[in-house]
Amino acid sequence: MKNVFLISILAVIFNLNLAARTITGTVISSEDGSVLPGVSVCIKANQKINTTTDNQGKYSIEANNEDILVFSFIGFATQEVKVGKQSIINVALECEKVVMDDVVIMECEEKEHSIPTQDKKVLIRGVSTLSKNAQYGMPSVYYPQEPFNREGYSAIHENGFKEAIKAPLSTFSIDVDAASYANVRRFLNNGQKPPVDAVRIEEMINYFNYDYPQPDNGHPFAIYQELAHCPWNEENMLLHIGLQGEKIEMENLPPSNIVFLLDVSGSMSSPNKLPLLKKAFKLLVQQLREEDRVAIVVYAGSSGLVLPSTSCDKKESILNALENLHAGGSTAGAAGLKLAYQVASEHFIKGGNNRIILATDGDFNVGQSSNAEMERLIEKEREKGIFISVLGFGMGNYQDDKMEIIADKGNGNYAYIDNILEAKKVLVNEFGGTLFTIAKDVKIQIEFNPAIVESYRLIGYENRLLNNEDFEDDKKDAGELGSGHTVTALYEIKLANTTSLKKNDLKYQSTNLNSLAKEGDEVATVKFRYKKPNGQKSILLEEIIPFENNYITEMSDNFKFSAAVASFGMLLRNSEYKGNSTYKSVIDLAQSSKGKDAEGYRSEFIQLIKLSEQL
Repeated sequence: MKNVFLISILAVIFNLNLAARTITGTVISSEDGSVLPGVSVCIKANQKINTTTDNQGKYSIEANNEDILVFSFIGFATQEVKVGKQSIINVALECEKVVMDDVVIMECEEKEHSIPTQDKKVLIRGVSTLSKNAQYGMPSVYYPQEPFNREGYSAIHENGFKEAIKAPLSTFSIDVDAASYANVRRFLNNGQKPPVDAVRIEEMINYFNYDYPQPDNGHPFAIYQELAHCPWNEENMLLHIGLQGEKIEMENLPPSNIVFLLDVSGSMSSPNKLPLLKKAFKLLVQQLREEDRVAIVVYAGSSGLVLPSTSCDKKESILNALENLHAGGSTAGAAGLKLAYQVASEHFIKGGNNRIILATDGDFNVGQSSNAEMERLIEKEREKGIFISVLGFGMGNYQDDKMEIIADKGNGNYAYIDNILEAKKVLVNEFGGTLFTIAKDVKIQIEFNPAIVESYRLIGYENRLLNNEDFEDDKKDAGELGSGHTVTALYEIKLANTTSLKKNDLKYQSTNLNSLAKEGDEVATVKFRYKKPNGQKSILLEEIIPFENNYITEMSDNFKFSAAVASFGMLLRNSEYKGNSTYKSVIDLAQSSKGKDAEGYRSEFIQLIKLSEQL
């Protein structure tokens, strides 16, 4: 009986050791103690049991005494910890050591910095600014700051107020690009105010997700609108219009035929360019399924196929091809672009997602081809169903204007990757929206009621404006909406009165308002046109916007936060329309509408405002 009892006790103890329990903890950087979001945590013996750290660096996973937890994050050394009897396991990850093979020489003020590597010291001359990126998951590597005067941006002339009685229609293409916000953040984090033409307010607003309802109307997006007094000018109203794209679950997305078109020219050698690019694309590869395919085309002095189209059940081959990339040579993008389209065509998936992803610092020389010829090629392939998205990297010679044009012409989106967390946002968190189009050529046209609206101003979208007749023209290209994407547009409105209704100094025509305009409470009618991803004929939606005399304190977080971002953009541009905006008012408005902020993007925005105020 004693033996039986002893065996029973030992069996209980053994089973307790094998029983899984919840292990929690926090992961930080050993260098500066900052928390690390997005760290992968898995069981070594069974990697299907896994999780990632949240925005506060915290994780929770089921494990037993004998399990070994593996903590891994790009830019940091992987660490393994045996669970044992611990219930709380906190980990400090160390930055990876990076070897710098070349001496970097720059013509600027003479300073010398001795930078240790694994096996030698490298002397860098002419470094005027040293930057660290450990907090973003990149290796702790010092690198020379490049001059900013080679960067290229298209001029932006802000939209002004238009009289509703003379110009009642406002027409524009949607824009889901968010490159401007990440680029502005890069400037501010480097202690500089961004150039005014780098500040595209609509892209700053659309960087953030908003809590719009999912569509239930049989269309691929839902429409959302609010109207209230304008926070920077109480006499005016602010109209908020939102679109919510249908979120399609990963298993229901069509198979992908993707070609990575990667710039490996000499200008990409900086740590925040090709090394970051490789890490970003490794994150993307991990999201792809076995039915998806990837090819890799590179260009420098000449173009080449590094990896033929490969099924993603062979991810190791794709990852190895990325790891072996090196920078060198001049840039000749046209040949690479043509080769990428050729490879995409050869493996075209009917009804699938056929897409090129161009990654470059934008120093995109077309060689013997002209820019116009390149644009015609992109438009031609777009009509065949091969789209192109663009990811921008680096600084100094960053050519924003070229990259925006390529994405616009190619029915793709455009993002700027300034750190590994931004790569995770674009290629992991927003994977479906980045790669899968659910509606194309989406246009918006608003007809304002002159009986209520004296004048109006569209905030941002300056390079997305369309002629009024373009709205009905199905041949006119417009923006694309991806799975789960949100699009937000704001109008500032001056209300009409009896005096303003008499204003019409046109010589050859007069405007007579009908009874609906005079007696109704409609501020405007908003119309939307879109095509299905493979469609040629547009579909029309229409909504009425009633007048509501609301105040900002009564509005949703969607309304207030988008207004805060717009106000901040106008401060950065020193806009003549900024009204009573101040850094304090923007901070207060953003803080009051931060909401759940699971990923921490809105909290980061508030810190950027405070930083900008100090510059």
